[in-house]
Amino acid sequence: MNTVRFPLFAALLVLLTFSLSSCDAIGTIFKAGAWTGIVGVFLLVLLIWFVVNRFRRS
Repeated sequence: MNTVRFPLFAALLVLLTFSLSSCDAIGTIFKAGAWTGIVGVFLLVLLIWFVVNRFRRS
């Protein structure tokens, strides 16, 4: 299964390398990182809220 994934992944990386300029690629990476951070913080707050509510009920 890994032998099938590697060529597909490599082809995707080559395609991205030629299709995006360097500034565009960096901007996209930072945008994805920002959204990942926002979603991560939201999920963490939700998890803490859930745990606190579970302890209050007990």
